[in-house]
Amino acid sequence: MRDEQVSLMIREGEGLTVEFKERYSSRIDQDIVAFANARGGAILLGVCDDGTVKGEILTNDLKAKLNDLARNCKPRISVQISQSGKVAIVEVPEGKEKPYSCGDGYFRRLNGTTQKMGHDEIQIMFRENDPMPFEERTVKGFSFKDLSKAKVLAFAKEAGIALGGTEPTVFLRSLNVADEVQVANAGILFFAKAPQKHIRQAQLSLIAFKGTDRVHIYDRLDVRDDLLTQFNQAILFLERHLNIRSEIRRLDRHDIYEIPFEALREAVVNALMHRDYSITGTQVSIDVFDDRVEITNPGGLPKGLGQKALGGGISIRRNELIADLFSRLHKVERAGTGIRRMRKSLAEAGLEAPEFEINGFFRAVFHRSPEFSLKGPKGGVGKVVGKSGQMGGQKKWSELTEKQAAVLEVIRTNPGVSRGRLAQSLSINPSAVQKHMAKLKHLGFIRRVGPDKGGRWEILK
Repeated sequence: MRDEQVSLMIREGEGLTVEFKERYSSRIDQDIVAFANARGGAILLGVCDDGTVKGEILTNDLKAKLNDLARNCKPRISVQISQSGKVAIVEVPEGKEKPYSCGDGYFRRLNGTTQKMGHDEIQIMFRENDPMPFEERTVKGFSFKDLSKAKVLAFAKEAGIALGGTEPTVFLRSLNVADEVQVANAGILFFAKAPQKHIRQAQLSLIAFKGTDRVHIYDRLDVRDDLLTQFNQAILFLERHLNIRSEIRRLDRHDIYEIPFEALREAVVNALMHRDYSITGTQVSIDVFDDRVEITNPGGLPKGLGQKALGGGISIRRNELIADLFSRLHKVERAGTGIRRMRKSLAEAGLEAPEFEINGFFRAVFHRSPEFSLKGPKGGVGKVVGKSGQMGGQKKWSELTEKQAAVLEVIRTNPGVSRGRLAQSLSINPSAVQKHMAKLKHLGFIRRVGPDKGGRWEILK
Protein backbone atom coordinates (compact mmCIF):
# COMPACT_ATOMS: atom_id res chain seq x y z
CA MET A 1 0.00 0.00 0.00
CA ARG A 2 1.42 3.40 -1.00
CA ASP A 3 2.39 5.99 1.62
CA GLU A 4 0.10 8.57 -0.04
CA GLN A 5 -2.87 6.23 0.23
CA VAL A 6 -2.14 5.49 3.91
CA SER A 7 -1.87 9.22 4.65
CA LEU A 8 -5.21 9.86 2.97
CA MET A 9 -6.87 7.02 4.91
CA ILE A 10 -5.66 8.55 8.18
CA ARG A 11 -7.03 11.97 7.20
CA GLU A 12 -10.38 10.45 6.24
CA GLY A 13 -10.75 8.65 9.56
CA GLU A 14 -12.24 5.26 10.38
CA GLY A 15 -15.03 3.93 8.22
CA LEU A 16 -16.49 0.83 6.67
CA THR A 17 -13.09 -0.30 5.37
CA VAL A 18 -10.61 1.35 7.75
CA GLU A 19 -9.86 0.62 11.43
CA PHE A 20 -7.26 2.38 13.62
CA LYS A 21 -5.42 0.51 16.38
CA GLU A 22 -2.94 2.26 18.67
CA ARG A 23 -1.09 -0.99 19.25
CA TYR A 24 -1.27 -4.73 18.58
CA SER A 25 -3.80 -6.81 20.51
CA SER A 26 -4.82 -10.44 20.13
CA ARG A 27 -8.39 -9.16 19.67
CA ILE A 28 -7.47 -7.85 16.25
CA ASP A 29 -8.84 -11.13 14.90
CA GLN A 30 -12.32 -9.66 15.54
CA ASP A 31 -11.55 -6.84 13.08
CA ILE A 32 -10.05 -9.27 10.58
CA VAL A 33 -13.24 -11.35 10.67
CA ALA A 34 -15.42 -8.22 10.49
CA PHE A 35 -13.68 -6.97 7.34
CA ALA A 36 -13.87 -10.40 5.71
CA ASN A 37 -17.62 -10.51 6.45
CA ALA A 38 -18.11 -7.04 4.92
CA ARG A 39 -16.23 -5.42 2.03
CA GLY A 40 -12.69 -6.06 3.16
CA GLY A 41 -10.50 -3.33 4.63
CA ALA A 42 -7.29 -2.29 6.31
CA ILE A 43 -6.22 -2.22 9.95
CA LEU A 44 -3.67 0.55 10.64
CA LEU A 45 -1.53 -0.33 13.65
CA GLY A 46 0.09 2.58 15.46
CA VAL A 47 -2.75 5.05 14.80
CA CYS A 48 -5.03 6.39 17.57
CA ASP A 49 -8.78 6.82 17.16
CA ASP A 50 -8.34 10.55 16.53
CA GLY A 51 -5.82 9.92 13.73
CA THR A 52 -2.70 10.66 15.77
CA VAL A 53 0.18 8.46 14.62
CA LYS A 54 1.94 6.79 17.56
CA GLY A 55 3.76 4.23 15.43
CA GLU A 56 4.02 0.44 15.37
CA ILE A 57 7.13 -1.32 14.04
CA LEU A 58 6.41 -4.47 12.04
CA THR A 59 8.86 -6.99 13.48
CA ASN A 60 9.04 -10.62 12.37
CA ASP A 61 7.44 -11.63 15.67
CA LEU A 62 4.50 -9.23 15.16
CA LYS A 63 4.04 -10.38 11.59
CA ALA A 64 3.93 -14.02 12.73
CA LYS A 65 1.31 -13.20 15.39
CA LEU A 66 -0.91 -11.44 12.87
CA ASN A 67 -0.67 -14.28 10.36
CA ASP A 68 -1.51 -16.82 13.08
CA LEU A 69 -4.64 -14.84 14.04
CA ALA A 70 -5.81 -14.77 10.43
CA ARG A 71 -5.07 -18.46 9.81
CA ASN A 72 -7.00 -19.48 12.94
CA CYS A 73 -10.17 -17.79 11.72
CA LYS A 74 -12.83 -20.08 10.31
CA PRO A 75 -12.67 -20.29 7.35
CA ARG A 76 -9.01 -19.34 7.12
CA ILE A 77 -8.30 -15.75 6.01
CA SER A 78 -5.26 -14.66 4.01
CA VAL A 79 -4.02 -11.17 4.85
CA GLN A 80 -1.28 -8.90 3.50
CA ILE A 81 0.95 -7.26 6.09
CA SER A 82 3.24 -4.32 5.34
CA GLN A 83 4.92 -1.23 6.80
CA SER A 84 4.27 2.35 5.66
CA GLY A 85 6.37 4.86 7.55
CA LYS A 86 5.56 4.42 11.23
CA VAL A 87 2.34 2.53 10.51
CA ALA A 88 1.97 -1.26 10.24
CA ILE A 89 -0.86 -2.27 7.89
CA VAL A 90 -2.99 -5.43 7.82
CA GLU A 91 -4.98 -5.64 4.58
CA VAL A 92 -7.98 -7.98 4.73
CA PRO A 93 -9.76 -9.01 1.51
CA GLU A 94 -13.50 -9.45 1.34
CA GLY A 95 -14.25 -13.07 2.06
CA LYS A 96 -15.73 -15.45 -0.49
CA GLU A 97 -16.95 -17.93 2.12
CA LYS A 98 -19.02 -15.74 4.46
CA PRO A 99 -19.69 -15.75 7.31
CA TYR A 100 -16.28 -15.92 9.01
CA SER A 101 -15.67 -16.35 12.73
CA CYS A 102 -12.84 -16.16 15.24
CA GLY A 103 -12.51 -17.53 18.77
CA ASP A 104 -14.83 -14.82 20.13
CA GLY A 105 -17.60 -15.43 17.60
CA TYR A 106 -18.91 -13.83 14.41
CA PHE A 107 -18.25 -10.14 13.76
CA ARG A 108 -19.17 -7.70 11.02
CA ARG A 109 -18.37 -4.15 10.05
CA LEU A 110 -21.10 -1.57 10.59
CA ASN A 111 -19.86 1.72 9.12
CA GLY A 112 -16.83 2.51 11.29
CA THR A 113 -17.18 -0.03 14.07
CA THR A 114 -16.67 -3.75 14.56
CA GLN A 115 -19.73 -5.36 16.13
CA LYS A 116 -20.53 -8.88 17.20
CA MET A 117 -23.26 -10.50 15.15
CA GLY A 118 -26.37 -11.95 16.70
CA HIS A 119 -27.97 -15.23 15.73
CA ASP A 120 -30.43 -13.59 13.32
CA GLU A 121 -27.68 -11.61 11.58
CA ILE A 122 -25.59 -14.75 11.12
CA GLN A 123 -28.58 -16.56 9.63
CA ILE A 124 -29.23 -13.68 7.25
CA MET A 125 -25.61 -13.64 6.11
CA PHE A 126 -25.80 -17.35 5.37
CA ARG A 127 -28.96 -16.83 3.33
CA GLU A 128 -27.82 -13.79 1.41
CA ASN A 129 -26.20 -15.05 -1.77
CA ASP A 130 -25.58 -12.07 -3.99
CA PRO A 131 -22.05 -12.45 -5.34
CA MET A 132 -22.05 -8.91 -6.76
CA PRO A 133 -24.37 -6.32 -5.15
CA PHE A 134 -25.65 -3.57 -7.44
CA GLU A 135 -23.59 -0.88 -5.70
CA GLU A 136 -20.38 -2.75 -6.60
CA ARG A 137 -21.25 -3.33 -10.26
CA THR A 138 -20.15 -1.00 -13.03
CA VAL A 139 -21.92 0.68 -15.93
CA LYS A 140 -20.68 0.06 -19.46
CA GLY A 141 -19.32 3.24 -21.01
CA PHE A 142 -18.84 5.18 -17.77
CA SER A 143 -15.33 6.57 -17.36
CA PHE A 144 -13.46 8.88 -15.00
CA LYS A 145 -14.20 11.86 -17.26
CA ASP A 146 -17.89 11.45 -16.34
CA LEU A 147 -17.10 12.27 -12.71
CA SER A 148 -17.79 15.72 -11.26
CA LYS A 149 -14.74 17.17 -9.52
CA ALA A 150 -17.02 19.74 -7.85
CA LYS A 151 -19.11 16.94 -6.29
CA VAL A 152 -16.02 15.15 -5.04
CA LEU A 153 -14.71 18.37 -3.43
CA ALA A 154 -18.15 19.16 -1.94
CA PHE A 155 -18.34 15.66 -0.45
CA ALA A 156 -14.86 15.93 1.06
CA LYS A 157 -15.65 19.36 2.52
CA GLU A 158 -18.90 18.22 4.14
CA ALA A 159 -17.22 15.05 5.43
CA GLY A 160 -14.43 17.15 6.93
CA ILE A 161 -11.71 15.46 4.88
CA ALA A 162 -8.71 17.57 3.85
CA LEU A 163 -7.83 16.42 0.33
CA GLY A 164 -4.86 18.71 -0.17
CA GLY A 165 -3.54 17.96 -3.63
CA THR A 166 -5.06 14.47 -3.79
CA GLU A 167 -6.59 13.70 -7.17
CA PRO A 168 -10.34 12.91 -7.13
CA THR A 169 -9.71 9.49 -8.68
CA VAL A 170 -7.28 8.59 -5.88
CA PHE A 171 -9.83 9.80 -3.32
CA LEU A 172 -12.56 7.58 -4.83
CA ARG A 173 -10.26 4.58 -4.76
CA SER A 174 -9.59 5.20 -1.07
CA LEU A 175 -13.36 5.16 -0.51
CA ASN A 176 -13.55 1.78 -2.31
CA VAL A 177 -15.96 3.07 -4.96
CA ALA A 178 -13.41 2.88 -7.79
CA ASP A 179 -10.34 0.97 -8.87
CA GLU A 180 -7.61 1.75 -11.39
CA VAL A 181 -9.88 1.46 -14.43
CA GLN A 182 -13.55 1.84 -13.47
CA VAL A 183 -16.04 3.38 -11.03
CA ALA A 184 -18.57 1.30 -9.10
CA ASN A 185 -22.25 2.20 -9.14
CA ALA A 186 -21.96 3.59 -5.60
CA GLY A 187 -19.41 6.09 -6.89
CA ILE A 188 -21.63 6.97 -9.87
CA LEU A 189 -24.60 7.60 -7.57
CA PHE A 190 -22.59 10.08 -5.50
CA PHE A 191 -20.07 11.65 -7.85
CA ALA A 192 -21.20 11.43 -11.50
CA LYS A 193 -21.91 14.65 -13.39
CA ALA A 194 -25.25 13.18 -14.47
CA PRO A 195 -26.01 9.99 -12.47
CA GLN A 196 -29.43 9.48 -14.06
CA LYS A 197 -27.83 9.31 -17.50
CA HIS A 198 -26.03 6.12 -16.47
CA ILE A 199 -28.41 4.73 -13.82
CA ARG A 200 -31.89 5.74 -14.95
CA GLN A 201 -33.55 4.82 -11.67
CA ALA A 202 -31.30 7.22 -9.74
CA GLN A 203 -34.05 9.71 -9.02
CA LEU A 204 -36.27 11.05 -6.26
CA SER A 205 -39.91 12.12 -6.54
CA LEU A 206 -41.24 14.85 -4.19
CA ILE A 207 -45.00 15.53 -4.30
CA ALA A 208 -47.33 17.60 -2.11
CA PHE A 209 -51.03 16.73 -2.38
CA LYS A 210 -54.01 18.84 -1.44
CA GLY A 211 -56.15 16.64 0.78
CA THR A 212 -55.56 13.13 2.04
CA ASP A 213 -55.53 11.18 -1.24
CA ARG A 214 -53.44 11.13 -4.42
CA VAL A 215 -55.69 13.31 -6.55
CA HIS A 216 -54.84 17.00 -6.43
CA ILE A 217 -51.12 17.81 -6.75
CA TYR A 218 -50.12 21.37 -5.86
CA ASP A 219 -46.34 21.00 -5.78
CA ARG A 220 -43.96 18.53 -7.39
CA LEU A 221 -40.22 18.19 -7.85
CA ASP A 222 -38.35 15.34 -9.55
CA VAL A 223 -34.68 15.23 -8.54
CA ARG A 224 -32.38 13.47 -11.01
CA ASP A 225 -29.01 14.02 -9.43
CA ASP A 226 -26.51 12.53 -6.98
CA LEU A 227 -27.65 11.08 -3.66
CA LEU A 228 -26.42 13.99 -1.54
CA THR A 229 -28.38 16.41 -3.73
CA GLN A 230 -31.42 14.15 -3.46
CA PHE A 231 -31.15 14.18 0.33
CA ASN A 232 -30.77 17.96 0.54
CA GLN A 233 -33.67 18.62 -1.84
CA ALA A 234 -35.91 16.26 0.13
CA ILE A 235 -35.19 18.12 3.37
CA LEU A 236 -35.88 21.51 1.74
CA PHE A 237 -39.17 20.21 0.31
CA LEU A 238 -40.32 18.92 3.69
CA GLU A 239 -39.34 22.18 5.39
CA ARG A 240 -41.41 24.07 2.83
CA HIS A 241 -44.56 22.00 3.27
CA LEU A 242 -44.69 21.22 6.99
CA ASN A 243 -46.17 23.58 9.55
CA ILE A 244 -43.93 25.25 12.05
CA ARG A 245 -44.40 27.10 15.30
CA SER A 246 -41.99 29.38 17.15
CA GLU A 247 -41.17 29.67 20.81
CA ILE A 248 -39.17 32.34 22.59
CA ARG A 249 -36.81 30.75 25.10
CA ARG A 250 -35.09 33.51 27.02
CA LEU A 251 -33.85 35.74 24.20
CA ASP A 252 -33.75 33.21 21.35
CA ARG A 253 -36.46 32.09 18.98
CA HIS A 254 -36.76 28.35 18.36
CA ASP A 255 -38.65 26.94 15.37
CA ILE A 256 -40.45 23.64 15.99
CA TYR A 257 -41.84 21.56 13.14
CA GLU A 258 -45.05 19.59 13.54
CA ILE A 259 -43.10 16.37 12.87
CA PRO A 260 -39.62 16.24 14.49
CA PHE A 261 -37.08 16.70 11.73
CA GLU A 262 -34.73 14.26 13.43
CA ALA A 263 -37.17 11.48 12.54
CA LEU A 264 -37.78 12.73 8.99
CA ARG A 265 -34.08 13.09 8.19
CA GLU A 266 -33.47 9.55 9.44
CA ALA A 267 -36.30 8.22 7.25
CA VAL A 268 -35.07 10.09 4.17
CA VAL A 269 -31.49 8.89 4.47
CA ASN A 270 -32.72 5.34 5.19
CA ALA A 271 -34.80 5.39 2.01
CA LEU A 272 -31.82 6.50 -0.09
CA MET A 273 -29.40 4.20 1.69
CA HIS A 274 -31.46 0.99 1.75
CA ARG A 275 -33.37 1.11 -1.53
CA ASP A 276 -32.86 -1.68 -4.02
CA TYR A 277 -31.16 0.15 -6.88
CA SER A 278 -31.31 -2.89 -9.10
CA ILE A 279 -35.08 -2.41 -9.60
CA THR A 280 -35.43 -0.32 -12.73
CA GLY A 281 -38.34 2.02 -13.45
CA THR A 282 -38.64 3.02 -9.77
CA GLN A 283 -37.59 5.86 -7.52
CA VAL A 284 -37.63 6.96 -3.90
CA SER A 285 -40.85 8.90 -3.25
CA ILE A 286 -41.74 11.44 -0.58
CA ASP A 287 -45.44 12.36 -0.51
CA VAL A 288 -46.89 15.08 1.71
CA PHE A 289 -50.63 14.93 2.47
CA ASP A 290 -52.77 17.09 4.76
CA ASP A 291 -52.68 14.40 7.45
CA ARG A 292 -49.43 12.50 6.89
CA VAL A 293 -46.02 12.19 5.21
CA GLU A 294 -45.08 8.99 3.36
CA ILE A 295 -41.48 8.10 2.51
CA THR A 296 -41.18 5.08 0.20
CA ASN A 297 -38.23 3.24 -1.32
CA PRO A 298 -38.11 0.25 -3.71
CA GLY A 299 -37.13 -3.03 -2.08
CA GLY A 300 -38.49 -4.59 1.08
CA LEU A 301 -36.43 -5.87 3.97
CA PRO A 302 -33.30 -7.96 3.30
CA LYS A 303 -33.82 -11.68 3.09
CA GLY A 304 -34.46 -13.31 6.44
CA LEU A 305 -35.21 -10.06 8.28
CA GLY A 306 -38.85 -9.86 9.41
CA GLN A 307 -40.86 -6.73 10.20
CA LYS A 308 -40.83 -7.57 13.92
CA ALA A 309 -37.06 -7.06 13.91
CA LEU A 310 -37.42 -3.36 12.98
CA GLY A 311 -35.87 -1.28 15.71
CA GLY A 312 -34.81 -4.39 17.57
CA GLY A 313 -31.08 -3.82 17.35
CA ILE A 314 -30.44 -5.82 14.17
CA SER A 315 -28.87 -3.67 11.47
CA ILE A 316 -28.65 -5.10 7.98
CA ARG A 317 -27.42 -2.84 5.20
CA ARG A 318 -28.43 -3.63 1.63
CA ASN A 319 -25.87 -1.11 0.31
CA GLU A 320 -22.89 -1.01 2.63
CA LEU A 321 -20.76 1.29 0.46
CA ILE A 322 -23.59 3.81 0.11
CA ALA A 323 -24.28 3.58 3.84
CA ASP A 324 -20.62 4.23 4.60
CA LEU A 325 -20.60 7.33 2.37
CA PHE A 326 -23.69 8.74 4.09
CA SER A 327 -22.07 7.98 7.43
CA ARG A 328 -18.98 9.96 6.42
CA LEU A 329 -21.31 12.87 5.64
CA HIS A 330 -22.69 12.57 9.21
CA LYS A 331 -26.20 11.89 7.86
CA VAL A 332 -26.64 8.59 9.70
CA GLU A 333 -25.62 7.26 13.08
CA ARG A 334 -23.05 4.46 13.13
CA ALA A 335 -24.88 2.39 15.75
CA GLY A 336 -27.80 1.43 13.49
CA THR A 337 -30.47 2.68 15.93
CA GLY A 338 -32.40 4.83 13.45
CA ILE A 339 -35.90 3.40 13.86
CA ARG A 340 -35.66 3.43 17.65
CA ARG A 341 -34.62 7.09 17.55
CA MET A 342 -37.50 7.87 15.17
CA ARG A 343 -39.99 6.36 17.58
CA LYS A 344 -38.43 8.13 20.54
CA SER A 345 -38.47 11.61 18.96
CA LEU A 346 -42.10 11.20 17.87
CA ALA A 347 -43.13 9.98 21.32
CA GLU A 348 -41.41 12.98 22.95
CA ALA A 349 -43.37 15.26 20.60
CA GLY A 350 -46.63 13.57 21.62
CA LEU A 351 -47.18 12.08 18.15
CA GLU A 352 -48.17 8.61 16.97
CA ALA A 353 -45.38 6.16 16.28
CA PRO A 354 -44.44 5.83 12.60
CA GLU A 355 -46.09 3.05 10.65
CA PHE A 356 -44.08 0.77 8.36
CA GLU A 357 -45.55 -0.99 5.34
CA ILE A 358 -43.55 -3.67 3.52
CA ASN A 359 -44.80 -5.19 0.26
CA GLY A 360 -41.89 -5.17 -2.14
CA PHE A 361 -41.49 -1.51 -1.24
CA PHE A 362 -40.64 -0.09 2.18
CA ARG A 363 -42.90 2.76 3.30
CA ALA A 364 -42.61 4.85 6.46
CA VAL A 365 -45.74 6.82 7.37
CA PHE A 366 -45.59 9.83 9.73
CA HIS A 367 -48.86 11.32 10.97
CA ARG A 368 -49.05 15.11 11.03
CA SER A 369 -50.21 17.03 14.08
CA PRO A 370 -53.56 18.82 13.59
CA GLU A 371 -52.66 21.19 16.43
CA PHE A 372 -49.92 22.79 14.32
CA SER A 373 -52.04 23.06 11.19
CA LEU A 374 -54.01 26.10 10.04
CA LYS A 375 -56.68 23.58 9.06
CA GLY A 376 -58.20 21.42 11.75
CA PRO A 377 -58.74 17.66 11.46
CA LYS A 378 -62.17 18.12 9.88
CA GLY A 379 -61.06 20.71 7.34
CA GLY A 380 -62.11 23.71 9.45
CA VAL A 381 -59.80 26.33 10.82
CA GLY A 382 -57.66 24.98 13.63
CA LYS A 383 -55.03 26.32 15.99
CA VAL A 384 -51.65 27.91 15.56
CA VAL A 385 -48.93 28.37 18.12
CA GLY A 386 -47.35 31.75 18.52
CA LYS A 387 -44.09 33.03 19.90
CA SER A 388 -45.16 32.55 23.47
CA GLY A 389 -45.57 28.85 22.81
CA GLN A 390 -49.27 29.00 23.78
CA MET A 391 -52.22 28.08 21.59
CA GLY A 392 -54.30 30.88 20.07
CA GLY A 393 -57.83 31.25 21.43
CA GLN A 394 -60.47 29.10 19.75
CA LYS A 395 -63.10 31.88 19.91
CA LYS A 396 -60.98 34.20 17.80
CA TRP A 397 -60.09 31.44 15.35
CA SER A 398 -63.77 30.72 14.85
CA GLU A 399 -64.19 34.26 13.58
CA LEU A 400 -61.77 33.73 10.70
CA THR A 401 -62.83 32.90 7.18
CA GLU A 402 -61.00 30.42 4.98
CA LYS A 403 -59.42 33.31 3.02
CA GLN A 404 -58.17 34.97 6.20
CA ALA A 405 -56.60 31.69 7.31
CA ALA A 406 -55.00 31.43 3.87
CA VAL A 407 -53.61 34.97 4.24
CA LEU A 408 -52.02 33.88 7.54
CA GLU A 409 -50.43 30.86 5.88
CA VAL A 410 -48.84 33.00 3.15
CA ILE A 411 -47.52 35.46 5.74
CA ARG A 412 -46.12 32.59 7.80
CA THR A 413 -44.05 31.31 4.89
CA ASN A 414 -43.14 34.78 3.57
CA PRO A 415 -43.27 37.54 6.25
CA GLY A 416 -42.10 40.17 3.75
CA VAL A 417 -44.88 39.52 1.23
CA SER A 418 -46.61 42.56 -0.26
CA ARG A 419 -50.37 43.05 -0.52
CA GLY A 420 -50.09 42.75 -4.29
CA ARG A 421 -48.26 39.45 -4.06
CA LEU A 422 -50.81 38.21 -1.53
CA ALA A 423 -53.65 39.08 -3.90
CA GLN A 424 -51.89 37.25 -6.73
CA SER A 425 -51.17 34.17 -4.59
CA LEU A 426 -54.79 33.88 -3.37
CA SER A 427 -56.45 34.93 -6.65
CA ILE A 428 -58.41 37.78 -5.03
CA ASN A 429 -58.31 41.54 -5.61
CA PRO A 430 -56.03 43.83 -3.53
CA SER A 431 -58.96 45.58 -1.82
CA ALA A 432 -60.18 42.23 -0.46
CA VAL A 433 -56.68 41.48 0.81
CA GLN A 434 -56.64 44.84 2.60
CA LYS A 435 -59.93 44.01 4.35
CA HIS A 436 -58.66 40.59 5.44
CA MET A 437 -55.43 42.13 6.77
CA ALA A 438 -57.39 44.76 8.72
CA LYS A 439 -59.53 42.03 10.30
CA LEU A 440 -56.47 39.98 11.26
CA LYS A 441 -54.80 43.04 12.81
CA HIS A 442 -57.98 43.90 14.72
CA LEU A 443 -58.17 40.36 16.16
CA GLY A 444 -54.53 40.52 17.18
CA PHE A 445 -53.22 37.84 14.84
CA ILE A 446 -50.69 39.99 12.96
CA ARG A 447 -48.84 43.25 13.22
CA ARG A 448 -46.62 45.27 10.91
CA VAL A 449 -42.94 45.59 11.83
CA GLY A 450 -41.01 48.35 10.06
CA PRO A 451 -42.09 50.65 7.22
CA ASP A 452 -44.55 49.83 4.46
CA LYS A 453 -41.62 49.33 2.09
CA GLY A 454 -38.95 47.03 3.43
CA GLY A 455 -40.91 45.98 6.52
CA ARG A 456 -42.48 42.64 7.33
CA TRP A 457 -45.54 41.03 8.89
CA GLU A 458 -45.34 39.18 12.19
CA ILE A 459 -47.80 36.49 13.32
CA LEU A 460 -48.67 37.01 16.99
CA LYS A 461 -50.88 33.96 17.65
